[in-house]
Amino acid sequence: MIPDALQVFSISQRPTVSGSLPDGTVVSSNSARYHRAHSGDTSGWQLLSGRLPGTVRHDTGVIMNAVFAHLPVMLEQIADVFSDMNDGFFLDATLGGAGHSTAILTAHPKVSLLGIDQDDMALESAEQVLAAAGCSGRVALRRARFDAAALIAAKEGIGALSGALFDLGVSSPQFDVAERGFSYRFDAPLDMRMDRSQTLSADVIVNTYDEDALTSMLRRNADERHAYRIAKAIIAARPINSTVRLSDVVSSAIPAPARRRGGHPAKRTFQAIRIEVNAELEILPGALRNVISLLAPGARLAVLSYHSGEDRIVKSVMRSAETGDCDCPPNLPCGCGAVRSVVRIRAPRDASRAELALNPRSSSARLRVVEKIAIESQE
Repeated sequence: MIPDALQVFSISQRPTVSGSLPDGTVVSSNSARYHRAHSGDTSGWQLLSGRLPGTVRHDTGVIMNAVFAHLPVMLEQIADVFSDMNDGFFLDATLGGAGHSTAILTAHPKVSLLGIDQDDMALESAEQVLAAAGCSGRVALRRARFDAAALIAAKEGIGALSGALFDLGVSSPQFDVAERGFSYRFDAPLDMRMDRSQTLSADVIVNTYDEDALTSMLRRNADERHAYRIAKAIIAARPINSTVRLSDVVSSAIPAPARRRGGHPAKRTFQAIRIEVNAELEILPGALRNVISLLAPGARLAVLSYHSGEDRIVKSVMRSAETGDCDCPPNLPCGCGAVRSVVRIRAPRDASRAELALNPRSSSARLRVVEKIAIESQE
């Protein structure tokens, strides 16, 4: 039996999808992976007659759900990475709106998908999009965090993967729902929990972490150069119970010249707290290592990251797998017994100029790819 944290997503468990704001804006995730779409906006969006209700097609050819409308980042590059993928199972560990997975399944009719996401609305949308593309018969969708991917694969009887993708951009539409407390754009209680059954929330972090813990968190999760000043200001202003109040406190702690550049002054603080609440960086290394171990020889892992903290972890895990953590001098044969498990694959690191023009938020995306090698090939 699959535990509650690894719920099987099925039609009978399907949540009600909501997300339209009063002004007609369709709610989508506040992330580099997503766009807002407005009802009545015809700039690239077309209703799909003869397909599932609520699905649309963009001029790029991407099918999406009208509520969870998004353009998958670096879709062409991801499709190229997996162009020679063998038949078998493809893992999308951060399914979202299934844009990448739909393209991959369409190009590989003998590949099946194991799609994982912890957000009900994402899974609802993904199911519709995949069905509209005619892929639903080859799909297993599971509700879980991506660090459960190896466990879910084992429960599904999947011994090896033909390919895997992590798209680490924030994937929950609730980031645009004020009461979830993720954004400084809305006045709401501090929360930021993706799993609202957990006890750790933004309120706990903001109002109980000491100065050292706050400073360390801001530096670790967001590379915040003003971490010490912000931590002191937060402690001095306690209790802080709303997103707007936190935003004001953080903004006032940052020197005026810095406030005038680099976007909203509270952006990095909110990012750092969200990452802390949901252990986003903490669970990433183990998840990547586990998936690498599941790859069949010749299978590839592609990871899209969106900020430096993520990218450092991805780079470190991939380098460790590539070198086997060999500590021998670089110009000498390995004598320490290290075993390499992957080779690095050259792929475009950043989004193209054309994509940046279409989706400016893709500017933060960084792509890294490795390919599994057979152990005997090293002997």
